[in-house]
Parts: sequence; C-alpha cells; structure tokens
Amino acid sequence: MVTRLHVLARKHPRYGTPRITRLLRDEGFQINHKRVERLWHREGLQVPQKQRKRRRLGTSRNGCSLFRPQYPNHVWSYDFVSDQTEDGRRLKIFAVLDEFSRRCLALRVGRRFASEDVIDTMRTLFERHGPPTHVRSDNGPEMIATELRKWLVRRGTGTLFIEPGSPWENGYTESFNSRLRDELLNQELFTSMLEAKVLLDQYRDQHNTERPHSSLGYETPVVFYEDHRRRMENPTVEAVYNDGLS
Repeated sequence: MVTRLHVLARKHPRYGTPRITRLLRDEGFQINHKRVERLWHREGLQVPQKQRKRRRLGTSRNGCSLFRPQYPNHVWSYDFVSDQTEDGRRLKIFAVLDEFSRRCLALRVGRRFASEDVIDTMRTLFERHGPPTHVRSDNGPEMIATELRKWLVRRGTGTLFIEPGSPWENGYTESFNSRLRDELLNQELFTSMLEAKVLLDQYRDQHNTERPHSSLGYETPVVFYEDHRRRMENPTVEAVYNDGLS
C-alpha cells in the first residue's frame, strides 16, 4: 500500500490525502483517511506549494530503435526501479547500463534519489569507465534536472531523452529492469537497506559475469566486452572475426 501511495502521489502531485484515500479504496484497499494521513506524513509526502511547468524533452529520434549503440561507452542508459523493505518503507534502485555490451555499471539503492545523487553516481562511473558519448533516459524529474544536464554537458556527454510515455524507446534498460524484478526483486524480501545493497551488488556481478545473453550470442557482458576490446586493439583478429561472420 505504501508503494501505491508513492505511485499515486507522483502521478497526481496536486492531490491531497482525501483524493488519494479514495483512489486507494477504488483499488481495493480497506483503509480510512486517518491512516492515509499518518502514512502520508511518515513518508514525507505533501502537495507542492510552488508549481513549475514540466518540460517534456523527449523525442522518438532518441529511442533505441533509431539511435543504436555502436561501441562500448557510446550510449549508456539509466532508470529507476521501485521496491520496498520488509517494514513497507520504499526502496529506489538506480540502474545504469552500457547498452552496447549490456554491462550493468551500477545498481545503487536508497530511500530517495535527487539529481545530486544521480550526479554523484555518474561521477564515480565516469572516473572508472570514462564518460560515454550519450546517456539515454526517460523524462523523470531526476533525469531532466537542470543541474544534471549542465553537469553532463561540461563533461562532453550528450543526452537522449525518449518520447514521453514511450518506455519501449528505452528498451535496453526496460529489458534489464524486467529481468531484475523477475530474478531478484520478486524472489527476495529485503529486511533492511544493507541486505538490499548486498543482494543487488551480487546480482550485478552475476548479470555481468555469469548470465549468458541471447543478444550477445549467449556470451556474458564482460566476455563480450573483452572480446570486442581485443578485436579493436588487434586489427588482424577483427578481420578474422569478420570473415567468420561472413
């Protein structure tokens, strides 16, 4: 129910607790208005006092079907996945992928994420892997934040915002999120934030080093990435590889 409370609060940012209570009841929750108010305040939810018009930055030209990754670090994509701990408190998982190799570069978990948290994660990844040419995302408030876009521009990374309401245009991340939910989130009940972090780190390592991907010829992302890197460093190997494909 707390998860639905957050979802409805994001979907209807101008609704107060009476309307949210009605929506929850329509979904089948047996709950009174006072309990919704208690949870509302406990989770830090409120109707924003100052309103900004939301800018829609996406376009279908930025979708993965029209703008495909051509090499490692060409296009990264990122997105959020929601879950909760055993006590019903919300978890927000920030996933970052290298689309070409399908490597999961980060699975960071927290109760809340602001644009500053996204920048902090991306700064660490840029130092470790180098900056990508582009990053692809939806129009979530953390992604379109001015400070994040300015930070990416200063580091020479372009932004690819997909068409609003078209999650399939961020297909690499959507596919990863679906597997993450099916293979981990639907199987585990996290008792704490620490347990969630440990299991997510294990899942990321398994995804990168053990899980064969059909789109990579049933190689793991790490093996696919290393093979590609060796071919690029050795033109002879690349020529033999291309002859084999033909």
